[in-house]
Amino acid sequence: MLMIAFVLALLLRMYVLAPVKVDGSSMLPTYHNGERLFIEKLSKPKRFDVIVFNEPSAFGKNGHFIKRVIGLPGDALRFENGDLYVNDKMYKEPYLKKGTKTTISPDRLETTFSLQQVTGESKVPPHKYFVLGDNRSGSSDSRVFSFIDATDINGKIIQF
Repeated sequence: MLMIAFVLALLLRMYVLAPVKVDGSSMLPTYHNGERLFIEKLSKPKRFDVIVFNEPSAFGKNGHFIKRVIGLPGDALRFENGDLYVNDKMYKEPYLKKGTKTTISPDRLETTFSLQQVTGESKVPPHKYFVLGDNRSGSSDSRVFSFIDATDINGKIIQF
């Protein structure tokens, strides 16, 4: 009986749920450094889900990043005065700290820009996602490393 429980717990962790720990401040004010969360591994990410994915190879480590999905495959994205437009529809971003304006990169101040200017693509390619940290001025995200591949996604954060 104990062996069955162990095997079930192992399968659950491998294929359904897993614990993660926030490392850094890129998701402030939503998630804080050291906070412990769970990811769900079965469903496909939707817009504004917070996901965990393998660290882009450009960073040379084998860690994980936690970011918010902004662009889905096929989406055309742009920011006007820091406001998000997806496929020409403006979206509010209530999870951002009041007064936050998204800039073209964490170290440049332009608040009006397109996906094309950031990634060289007019739309998010198939099987790719555009992700941003909620702490826009303190996040290495798709503005820095471009799109992430669907196969690099470990799961999405779930709230209890």
